[in-house]
Amino acid sequence: QAPLFMVFVSLSMPEPALKAIIRDASQAGGIVVFRGFPNNSAKQFIAGLSKVVDDQSQFASIGIDPRLFRAFDVQAAPTYVVAGSDFDLCDGITCKTQVPPHDAMSGNVSVRYALGTFADEGGPGALVARIALRNLDGPGR
Repeated sequence: QAPLFMVFVSLSMPEPALKAIIRDASQAGGIVVFRGFPNNSAKQFIAGLSKVVDDQSQFASIGIDPRLFRAFDVQAAPTYVVAGSDFDLCDGITCKTQVPPHDAMSGNVSVRYALGTFADEGGPGALVARIALRNLDGPGR
């Protein structure tokens, strides 16, 4: 099963923005998705991540999956997606996953802004967005 809250990013994004997205998406229970290694270099990817990951626990929220980029037709980074239900990713190189109803937003906005917009607009990802916002706020806030 694929994740319900995803933020599609690139190491070419400004470091402060990428750092904030990784921190907040991790706290909210989402995943940060990269398309692949820059210049096909794992070493370059790890070096880039080391500049934007504050806490080792955040690595659990980072993934590389070009299938997700293809499934949601992501053309810009960052792109925020909240799926309204579970779905399975197809494994073929050329296959196209049937994605569930979802909310999506591209642009240099915060995780909180994207989730708040999805929650307020009441679209297919509103419930997941509300849960992610509660996670982002943490206990007692």
